[in-house]
Amino acid sequence: MPKTVHLIRHGQSTFNAIHEQTGHDPLIYDAPLSVLGHEQVKAASLAYADQRYDIVFTSPLTRAIQTARGIFGNRAPMLVNASHSEWMNWSCNMGRPASHLAAEFPDLDFNHLTEDWWHKGGPINAHGIPCEPLESLLDRVASFRSMIAARREENIAVVGHGDFFYHLTDRFMSNCERAEMKLVG
Repeated sequence: MPKTVHLIRHGQSTFNAIHEQTGHDPLIYDAPLSVLGHEQVKAASLAYADQRYDIVFTSPLTRAIQTARGIFGNRAPMLVNASHSEWMNWSCNMGRPASHLAAEFPDLDFNHLTEDWWHKGGPINAHGIPCEPLESLLDRVASFRSMIAARREENIAVVGHGDFFYHLTDRFMSNCERAEMKLVG
């Protein structure tokens, strides 16, 4: 059965705002949305208001959860899914423990995540950040594509991240941009 999957990149994060200016990692772990990011989410909420989804998947990184909540509120069931979290290579992509996320977002279920759910292997960069090998990311991309294709829902939204979506679609997305992907389950 064909299904429509809308990929939505999160709004601008506090990390993105500083990195765009300096080109350096500002060491903001699990970066939340910036002021501009919240404005982008509000605009996206209005722009995407006419679209109905059977389910919304969000990465467990805070900026993605904030984006998903801001755009969709309670309009569709929302599931947290770590398989489409961002490529682990910058401080902003290091997550927070599942128990911390559950305390901040009590309406979402984090029980299926390990406490420290993000990637931890690979070489360590100059800031002490473990860098996920490309092969690991590509394995996650393939696994995520298969998981989404196997879902019974026909209209799916996925709120996630630029590098992950690039490797899924071969195109880079702007903050709060929506891209359509057709899959046959």
